[in-house]
Amino acid sequence: MAELERARDAERRPLLEVRDLAVSFPTATGGWLPVVENVSFTLGEGESAALVGESGSGKTVTSLAVMGLAGVSGGRITSGSVTFDGRELTALPEREWQRLRGPGLGMIFQQPIRSLNPAFTVGDQIAESARRHLGLDRRKARARAVEMLELVQIPRAAERVNDYPHQFSGGMCQRVMIAMVMAANPRLLIADEPTTALDVTVQKRILDLLRELQEQTGVSLLFVSHDLAVVAELCQRVMVMYAGQVVESGTASDVFFRPTHPYTAGLLAAIPRPGLRTDRRLTAIAGSIPAPGHWPVGCRFHDRCQYSAPGVCDVRVPGLLPAGPTAESRCLRVDEIELRGVTL
Repeated sequence: MAELERARDAERRPLLEVRDLAVSFPTATGGWLPVVENVSFTLGEGESAALVGESGSGKTVTSLAVMGLAGVSGGRITSGSVTFDGRELTALPEREWQRLRGPGLGMIFQQPIRSLNPAFTVGDQIAESARRHLGLDRRKARARAVEMLELVQIPRAAERVNDYPHQFSGGMCQRVMIAMVMAANPRLLIADEPTTALDVTVQKRILDLLRELQEQTGVSLLFVSHDLAVVAELCQRVMVMYAGQVVESGTASDVFFRPTHPYTAGLLAAIPRPGLRTDRRLTAIAGSIPAPGHWPVGCRFHDRCQYSAPGVCDVRVPGLLPAGPTAESRCLRVDEIELRGVTL
């Protein structure tokens, strides 16, 4: 009975659960500066979710913290929890992290050409991942490398496994990176701006590839991007970040068609639309995102928000409030204002 109950608990709990996460970085004066605060979200088995927002909103820092890599750039988790498959990760020793990365969590970084070693063939680099995480011998690891290149739809995989990174285009390098991560059979794949600097046709192919990999392998996907159009095509749920916090979360339909935070509505209004008159200016959010350490008192968006109420939004600190059956919003006026989403 106890084993059955544990199995039921495992089915009910999310694969990844982040609660009140805070990440800080050292300052020149010897203190610690918060860069991410109060970040909470969950991700289920086989689910796809996105972290979106402007550059500097804390998306990449959050994803690195989930991977146990915040310390690589000098940061540290100062509070909160990151739980993967029921296991708390924030205090995990580096040796345990090395065992977890690969078969547990895998990450695709921005600009793949910087993550590939120019001195080794792509086959050697994919095979190394298979040997390290799956314990395969050299022959089987090389066969795994060819299999992974075929999985990510690189033509003539058996030949190209001997090529070096500089012999691949940017889009193909991204496929190689995906192949390297997927070689270890991860349960959670974090993709940090995987289509940045790629033209739109290549972006479409990479997105189609990620969708097909999910269908074939059941891997969960945490997609990090500033491109709302890309997110709308790929993800089931969306978490919008601003100034180091999640300010809105919900299903993709919730966020795109029924936004509940003015920042989200501003991002959606700024998307260029076909048929827009050329004599009209594009909608823009006034001001710019504040740097860590310069966040305003109260709601961190209030000084850029057209709905800000003096004496309320510039004083009270909002938490994530229910905004519907599947949505949450960090807006103090969520029940008072009506925002416009995407119109078809």
